[in-house]
Amino acid sequence: MLLEGKKLLVTGVLDRKSIAFSIAEEAQKAGAEIVLTSFGRVMSITQMMAKRLPTQPDVLELDATKAEDAAAVCEELGRRWGRLDGWVHSIANAPEDALGGNFLNTPWESAATAYRISAFSLKQIAVGLLPLMKEHGGSIVALDFDNSVHAWPSYDWMGVSKAALVAIVRYLARDLGRFGIRVNAVSAGPVRTIAAKGVPGFGLVEESWGKRAPLGWDTTDPRPVGRSVCALLSDYLPATTGEVIHVDGGHHAIGVATPDGDPKHS
Repeated sequence: MLLEGKKLLVTGVLDRKSIAFSIAEEAQKAGAEIVLTSFGRVMSITQMMAKRLPTQPDVLELDATKAEDAAAVCEELGRRWGRLDGWVHSIANAPEDALGGNFLNTPWESAATAYRISAFSLKQIAVGLLPLMKEHGGSIVALDFDNSVHAWPSYDWMGVSKAALVAIVRYLARDLGRFGIRVNAVSAGPVRTIAAKGVPGFGLVEESWGKRAPLGWDTTDPRPVGRSVCALLSDYLPATTGEVIHVDGGHHAIGVATPDGDPKHS
């Protein structure tokens, strides 16, 4: 199987319909042994979701803003497995005043919170888990939403944070490559999750996506993204790093016509 014998960590499982849950489920089906992470008041939700996976994994405490938590997870997995073959960054959050068309009025404190949780945490966790990966290499995959040329309605400082996330992917790929560690991002199309519904304007993006994507797009099915992430976690893409893989039905590649007939990017 694709991930037979792999030891993997998946963050951000809070919803059975989420991409992170699909990644965990597909990874187990492909032969991987996994652990999940969560923290604080949402820990119980992740533990409930863990019971719905094919094999119930353990849930470890990991606050993405605390370097000591990543170090503690590293120590625990060192005792348990002695190594880590890969992990998935599915962590994003922004205060309400950093979303919803409030871009010009968002204070630094809220923008900084969005950046720290949604982008900087990738570097922080990667450093914390590095001792388990540096001897044999592995794969780190972060989840992105296409921000290369778009300023999405109401996405505001989360969009800025996602752009920073992709930059961090490239710099981590540069610095971790000498250990044989690949770092990539998957830019997913919109998936109807609890977190997505909390983003103002998500419905408008969701409604139009499938119409413009040449392969179509089902916002209720995260499996295409889950399976693509599993491919990146496997040994089948050994020379791919610093890359953003689009799993969005092809939406990112298609322009649309304005009312005057001028083709422009959507």
